Amino acid sequence: MTASAETLYGADDLTHLEGLEAVRKRPGMYIGSTDSRGINHLFTEIVDNSTDEGVAGHASKVVVTLHADGSVQVDDDGRGIPTGVHAKSGLSGVELVLTRLHAGGKFGGSGYKTSGGLHGVGASAVNALSLRFDITVKRDGKVHQMSFAQGVPGVFDGPGPKAKFTKQSGLQIVGKMKRGERTGTSIRYWYDARYFENGAALDVENVRQKLRNTAFLVPGVTYVLKHATEDEIGEETFHYPHGLSDMVEFLAPDGEKPVSGTLLITGEGTYRENAADENGVMQSKVERRAEVEVALRWGTGYERTIECFTNTIRNVHGGTHRRGFDRAAAKAIQEAISKTRGLLKPKEDPPTIEDVLEGMTAVIHVRLPEPQFTSQTKDELSTAGITRVIQGIVDQHIKAWTEDRKTKSEAKIVLQKVVDAARVRLTQKHQKDAARRKTALEGAAMPPKLVDCRTTGISRSELFLVEGDSALGSARMARVSEYQALLPLRGKILNVQKASLGDTLKNAEIASIVQVLGAGSGRTFDMSTMRYGRVILMADADVDGSHIRTLLITLFAKYLRPVIEDGRLFAAMPPLHKVVTKGRNPETKFTYTQREMETTVAALEKAGKQIVKPVQRFKGLGEMDADELWETTMNPATRSVRRITWDDAEAAESALELLMGEKVEPRRNWLVESSDRVDQEAIDA
Repeated sequence: MTASAETLYGADDLTHLEGLEAVRKRPGMYIGSTDSRGINHLFTEIVDNSTDEGVAGHASKVVVTLHADGSVQVDDDGRGIPTGVHAKSGLSGVELVLTRLHAGGKFGGSGYKTSGGLHGVGASAVNALSLRFDITVKRDGKVHQMSFAQGVPGVFDGPGPKAKFTKQSGLQIVGKMKRGERTGTSIRYWYDARYFENGAALDVENVRQKLRNTAFLVPGVTYVLKHATEDEIGEETFHYPHGLSDMVEFLAPDGEKPVSGTLLITGEGTYRENAADENGVMQSKVERRAEVEVALRWGTGYERTIECFTNTIRNVHGGTHRRGFDRAAAKAIQEAISKTRGLLKPKEDPPTIEDVLEGMTAVIHVRLPEPQFTSQTKDELSTAGITRVIQGIVDQHIKAWTEDRKTKSEAKIVLQKVVDAARVRLTQKHQKDAARRKTALEGAAMPPKLVDCRTTGISRSELFLVEGDSALGSARMARVSEYQALLPLRGKILNVQKASLGDTLKNAEIASIVQVLGAGSGRTFDMSTMRYGRVILMADADVDGSHIRTLLITLFAKYLRPVIEDGRLFAAMPPLHKVVTKGRNPETKFTYTQREMETTVAALEKAGKQIVKPVQRFKGLGEMDADELWETTMNPATRSVRRITWDDAEAAESALELLMGEKVEPRRNWLVESSDRVDQEAIDA
């Protein structure tokens, strides 16, 4: 009898990647990608460490040299990486941070208040992916040096990565610091092209932009870029003493006249989040302090330019700080317009966030300890608490700006510009609607009620099918307009399991869904042309909401089935109750069933907490404000959704026909036979 493949699978078949081996095995996991962006990220990781020294007040100059042989060198005059021996590992501080993942001085210790490097994989990942990595540290009156080949410590007997290499651990002291010489760190690395795609290279313009942006954000540090070729060395210096105000002037479109002066907003606030202490034990509701700095101005143009940063790291996709800024700016400007006589005509629609941001140039920079990002490349901030912090600070400052006597006249010009933008938008919309009604190709146009996102056709884009117009208002304020679209549905759509194909195609709500998805229907459905990565059914957490979800699932199952088969149809799970405690530090918990609510209340009362009674029950999505709807139902980081699957096609077809088909008798018999399965106490009546 021969052993099967399963029985031959044992502990020796398991792979344990040690040290920097994991980085070389899966480089994209640590640096985002293996194309040119990944090579640019290597540089970013090194220069961000030098910037952290400047932010902490220990460095005043960072010099970046792009050598003719393809190597990159970063020098700073900071404190220098610690050179002493680490008690637990027995390694010098330099060797520890360059050869061990998740090692460094930015895990909540006293070395840095805030920092861009957070996970301890930055410099060590660069080291792992480099043919040669040299480091010089000037500290404690001595000059220390060390070299690595693909993350392995040792000694090269000559210049460049092709020189003979001998393995050797330990930091070497090669001399003494000169009198008056500043401490600091110098790193030079030659990245290993084998780990990157053919043609991938360091983008000089990307390096220049990174240094320029950081110089704006850290006005106390001067950045120098030296671009060395075989013939000469070009040099550029970046230093902006006015910080974000200078950055707004730089980013503003050429030739655009300002409508307002640059408004500088600064402030601090606190928020709470769960975090691990120095021993790795998770602590609940740890208080964090965040610093907010925003600079903005409006111009005569139509384009908007808004850049977001966290601890000097650029967040290309924005995140929670951008969301807080958008909400605060919209709220403050809308309220100011409503209070100013003569701006809005009777029954005229108020401006939206799109109108408020038209022509705006803004820079948002937050500093906070241990921020959370959606990935190691830090493209999007996900720390939830920062939304309310920045929202409060920005709202307060813009309100004061619109009401202060010195700036009131300037603010009124901006308010008029926003109102004009809203009128132009509505006029264009009415013209488009009229054109759609007149053309015979009306069915091919997007429905006017669609609240589209800016980036359709990508995997992260989402279409929410929202029950009713009441929930649309909160959802519009809560969503991330970059990748979340909304399509409101009126009432219950047609039951397509009973209806004919002709009646189905005539139904306005179903036609809107098919048009918005943009991939056809039935046999002609083409998944490659679908405009959104996910479709999420967002209905009330009641009987009517369940019926609406069932009708929509039936539609997708019969005419849009590839969406289900590809795992791209989801049902949102909005909460039923909001449990709030009394006291100085009130807690809010959302529950999804009556039983869960009762259990939560009992647990809180047992812990000595007082509950605000009666416990609030959401009758529908429209009862939640934008923050509550975002946190519970729309935020990819905190929401719960159910994926609609099609694992057993025959059983699914049978169930749909039984529950939604034309024949009443089988359905009645099934309900009678299944009545004993119902939990009477769980019925919400």
